[in-house]
Amino acid sequence: MAIFKLKNHIQNYAWGSQTSMFDLFGFENIDNKPQAELWMGAHPRGCSMLEQLGVLLTDYIHQDANDILGTYTAQRYGQLPFLFKVLAAHTPLSIQVHPNKSNSERGFERESAQEIALDAINRNYKDPNHKPELVYALTHYKAMNGFRPIKHIIALFDELGLPALEYELSSLKKMPNSDGLQRFFTALMTFSGKKKLAILNELQGVFDRSHMSDRLQQALTYSKSFVEYYEGDIGILAPLILNVVELEPGEAMFLHSETPHAYVKGTALEIMASSDNVLRAGLTPKHIDVQELIANTRFESIRPEQLKLTPISIEGRLNFPVPVDDFAFDILNVEPIVKEQYARSAEILFCIDGEVKIWSGDMSLNLKPGESVFVPYSASWYKYEGRGLLARAYN
Repeated sequence: MAIFKLKNHIQNYAWGSQTSMFDLFGFENIDNKPQAELWMGAHPRGCSMLEQLGVLLTDYIHQDANDILGTYTAQRYGQLPFLFKVLAAHTPLSIQVHPNKSNSERGFERESAQEIALDAINRNYKDPNHKPELVYALTHYKAMNGFRPIKHIIALFDELGLPALEYELSSLKKMPNSDGLQRFFTALMTFSGKKKLAILNELQGVFDRSHMSDRLQQALTYSKSFVEYYEGDIGILAPLILNVVELEPGEAMFLHSETPHAYVKGTALEIMASSDNVLRAGLTPKHIDVQELIANTRFESIRPEQLKLTPISIEGRLNFPVPVDDFAFDILNVEPIVKEQYARSAEILFCIDGEVKIWSGDMSLNLKPGESVFVPYSASWYKYEGRGLLARAYN
């Protein structure tokens, strides 16, 4: 069974970087567009092509899903269950939540029954799947992930001392639990008119305060940077409510469904369940549906020290453990010594750095940075050698 080099689709979203994918992988950008995401997989909105055959990966899989995906994956998911990306953020992405599996199914059915077009601006559910995801940093990577501990939120707003938020903060202090957090977050995300203006004016008035805690200084550095792109957006308050996390190259974190988050700046690999469902609440010109986002949010804090994943070294590879079955993620350190890997499912291998030779049976491919290969389940095994790093996506 052959292995196949992939030709992948680049998404030109406004927040993307014009230079990062060229700097890292030499991808040309003749039109100087923002190259936001490189998609590797079989999602209908950006399906990869098998270079040797000139066919879409979806069409290839449909020829014999049991053989190409493996019987278990084909029968459970009916498709390649993950989507693999390079994500290059130059400006902040929206504050967003991904719905869980059951809510995605209900939302997709409901909006389809309402005959809302899949590409309509106000469409929330573009497919019936959930979208947990892992992010692996290729450059210094800034993001927000999950609610801060409530005591940290209270301390930050106490230190800020915004008179326009006195009532809402007092209510959170009286109810420092999940219900109180939901009320506080809902109030902040739905402020409008004079109230919103007063809060944002008071916030900007403390940006240049000379003495503040390190935690507040970091949060306000993020908020201040958001003003440059989204002045007047209540999402500027988000770093005071959500955990700020910064990944160095080689570090990773997991983002659960129903967890508010936002990517801020940097380039990373991202692997997720194959879905494009996004509910937004701020820091975006796109469709915002705060009530739907709140209905799909789990109002539980995440301690900052729990955000980064601790990889496990297994037979010369680093595995980043995730609490879902849709995907798994490894980093393979490629050396001049030949190494063999058994394919437990269909896989996508992406070359991060160096030059790597991959072969299975009598088929061999050479990869350089930015190139990827699809390994069908029926290949059973593959070998690799060279010098560099490979990212491995599978399930």
